[in-house]
Amino acid sequence: MATLKVKVKWGKESYDVDLDLNEAPEVFKAQLFALTGVTPDRQKVMCKGAILKETWDSMRVKDGATILMMGSKGEIPQAPAEKPTFLEDMDASQLATALKLPCGLYNLGNTCYLNAVVQCLRTVPELVKYLATYQTRSNDPQITPLSNKQQITCSLRDLFWNMEEHAVIQPLFLVDFWRRTFPQFAEKGENGVTMQQDANEAWTELVRVLDSVLWQNLPKVGVDPSVTVDETACRKREGFMKMLFGGELEVTMKCSESESECETRTTEEFFQLSCFISTEVRYLLAGLKLRMQENITKMSPTLGRDAVYQKTSKLSRLPGYLTVSIVRFFYKEKEAVNAKILKDVKFPMMLDVFELCSQDLQQSLIPQRDKFKVWEDEQVRTIPVEAKKKDVAEARPDIPFAFPNDPGSNNSGFYQLQAILTHKGRSSSSGHYVGWIRRGKEWFKCDDETVTPIHEDDIMKLSGGGDWHVAYVLLYGPRLLGVS
Repeated sequence: MATLKVKVKWGKESYDVDLDLNEAPEVFKAQLFALTGVTPDRQKVMCKGAILKETWDSMRVKDGATILMMGSKGEIPQAPAEKPTFLEDMDASQLATALKLPCGLYNLGNTCYLNAVVQCLRTVPELVKYLATYQTRSNDPQITPLSNKQQITCSLRDLFWNMEEHAVIQPLFLVDFWRRTFPQFAEKGENGVTMQQDANEAWTELVRVLDSVLWQNLPKVGVDPSVTVDETACRKREGFMKMLFGGELEVTMKCSESESECETRTTEEFFQLSCFISTEVRYLLAGLKLRMQENITKMSPTLGRDAVYQKTSKLSRLPGYLTVSIVRFFYKEKEAVNAKILKDVKFPMMLDVFELCSQDLQQSLIPQRDKFKVWEDEQVRTIPVEAKKKDVAEARPDIPFAFPNDPGSNNSGFYQLQAILTHKGRSSSSGHYVGWIRRGKEWFKCDDETVTPIHEDDIMKLSGGGDWHVAYVLLYGPRLLGVS
C-alpha cells in the first residue's frame, strides 16, 4: 500500500498525516511545513532511529507508524517597508526600468517610420560610440552656423545619449531638423496632420546625412579595436559610414545581341542591397540573387541602337553591417499609391553571402571561414554547449570581424540578424512602422513609446503572407567568431 496513515510528533504537538510513498520526501516535508511552520531545510524527520534522507529507502515506514520531527520555526517574515508595485500597476517608465527595456520614442505625429529607423541603427555599437565623439564648434560666433545636416547629426548623437538614461523620450529636435532638411517628410494631408512616410526612404536619407557629415571625422584606427591601421587606410573608404555600412559590387555588362562587343567591368558602391520579389522567390537569398543577375536595355555603341545586356553583379567588398531592403512596394498609377506585396519571404537569423561574392573576395574570406568551421566542430564535441556561449553584446568589443587593411569590413561572409524594420498596412504612405531589435541574446519590439520583450520565434513570423507586421528592411551585423 503506497498511502499510509502516520502520526507525526513535533514537541508537544501531534498530527495525523497521510503519507504517499510514491512521492518524494520533499512533498512530505512540505506537508509538515504547512502544519507546523517549520521550513523543510530546518526539519529533521526520524522513525525508529532512522533519519529521512533523499529517498524513503533510508527509513522503513509502516501504516500507523509514529514519526518524530525536530526543528524550530524561523523568524516571522516582516512586511516590506515599502508597498510592492506590481507590473500591471506600473506606468511605461517604471516598467521599462524594472525590466531593463530599451528606451521608447514618442510618436510626434506619424513619426513611427523615423522612430523605427532610429531604433534599428542604434543597435550598431560602433555607430553609437563614434557619434558620441562627434563635436562641432557651434558656440564660437566666428564659426559659420551649423547646416541642417549637421543639426540632424548632433540631434541623433544627443538622442542616442539620452536614450541610455531614459525609459521613454521625445525625439523633438531630430524630428524638427529632419522636417526642415527634407520638406517631403513634412508633407501634410487635407486635415493638416503630417502624413505617414516611407521608412526605407528615411533610412536611406539618414545614412546619407551621416555619411556626408562624418566623412571629415575619420578615425585614425579601425572600427575593429584589435586592428590598428593608419589614417590613410581609413580614408580609403572616404567616410565612417562607408567603412561600416558601405559595400562594393563588381559589375559585368555583356551585350546579348553582339558577340563582337567587348564585355565591360565596373565597380558600384551601395549602402543597401535589394531583395526583389517574384513568383519564384520564397527566401531572402533567392531574392538577392535575382538582383545580381538581370537583363537591362541600353544603348549599344557597336550596334548604334538600344540592345539587351546581361548585367552580372558580384560582391567585391562586404560591409561590417549589411542592410537589406525587401522590395515590397510598387506604384499603382490608377490608384496613385505605392501598393504592397504581402508575399511570405523567409529570412535567416544567420546569413551567409559567400556565393554572392566575387572569386577574389571568396578567396579572401576562406581563412576566417575555416576558423568558424573549426570552432563549430569543437562546439559539437563539447557538452554542454550552453556553458561555452558568450553574450554578443559583451563579446563584440574584443572580437575582430574586419580585414586588417579594410577597417569596418566583414572578413567571413557570415552575418547575424540584429534589427528589423516592419510595416503593417497596404501602402508605404499609410499603416504603421515598428522596429524589432536584438540586444545580447534578447529581442525587443519597439513600437514607438511601447517597448516589449519578445521571443525569437516571433521574429521569424515577420516574413509576410498576411496583413500583420511584415519585414521591410533587415539589418545584419557581423557574426563573431566564438559567439553562438
